[in-house]
Amino acid sequence: MNEQIHPIAPHHLPFYLAPGDGTDVLLVAMGIFLVAALIWVGTLYLRLHSLPERMAHKSEKLQFEIVAILGLLALFTHIHLFWVAGLLLAMIDIPDFGTPLRSIAGSVEKIADTKLDVGAEEKREAKSASAPRAADSPEKKSDSGAEEAMGSHV
Repeated sequence: MNEQIHPIAPHHLPFYLAPGDGTDVLLVAMGIFLVAALIWVGTLYLRLHSLPERMAHKSEKLQFEIVAILGLLALFTHIHLFWVAGLLLAMIDIPDFGTPLRSIAGSVEKIADTKLDVGAEEKREAKSASAPRAADSPEKKSDSGAEEAMGSHV
């Protein structure tokens, strides 16, 4: 073909216009930039999205699992209220009511076991005190057994 440029066309073309026989360098550069920007924005979005979970995990809060579930719900449902609720829950320090209540329950169990043991010892002492008397006469043994049976029901 004829290699001459049309007389009306400019003799010098700008750099951003691709030559007819070569690769478009600007298109390749913009494609690489677009992929890099997409990866960067995705990473930024995921870091921002996991912010409440990381906050709750660092402070070792009890509600960490709830915050994590709220974050997953916000991610999959696109309801941003879940994310806000998770962020607020991660910022709030809920007091630990479980540990003192478990301590109180343990103390009450110890007290109850002690009182049961005292009652059992009293019954044993009463039986041991009545055993020598019962050995003296067989009639008293049957009477004392009946009295004990009646007394235990009253």
